[in-house]
Amino acid sequence: MLYELLKGRRSIRKFQDKEVEKDKIDTILKSALLSPSSRARKPWEFIAVTDKELLRKLSQCREHGSVFLAGAPLGIVVIADSEKCDVWIEDSSIASIIIQLSAQSLDLGSCWIQVRERPHSENEKAEDYIKQVLGIPERYSVECIVAVGYPAEDKKGYDENELPYEKLHFNKY
Repeated sequence: MLYELLKGRRSIRKFQDKEVEKDKIDTILKSALLSPSSRARKPWEFIAVTDKELLRKLSQCREHGSVFLAGAPLGIVVIADSEKCDVWIEDSSIASIIIQLSAQSLDLGSCWIQVRERPHSENEKAEDYIKQVLGIPERYSVECIVAVGYPAEDKKGYDENELPYEKLHFNKY
């Protein structure tokens, strides 16, 4: 059940030195292609990166928070043609969480690396750095990278009794 999958999904930043099988990568990518989008515009596209050197370069896309990508066997870069749809950010975000839930359903761990609006350096955006590394055409925007692999860390799932129920409202605030 999806609820159980959600309770067990945690951000994984340490991965085993083990390739993700092609059939699992295919399942994750096909799941991403099934993601809903506003007016069925599907502005998103996905770049699956398994090359270790490219993963190392991508792990340097941000000043902080992306270095663990170098240890992942798979990174999925989520890009979108921002001219296709005014809500490309939302559409790309939905596709990204579907990638993460698909990975979780396959006993893989994942972690979102935010790219949009993050710096690579004082003079360059993370997005521009990634576009250069992967040869992404200028018209595309980069939302995030999802690191995927077999977990090398154990994280306890969420406890239902510790959910922030005070954030739930019915009928009115």
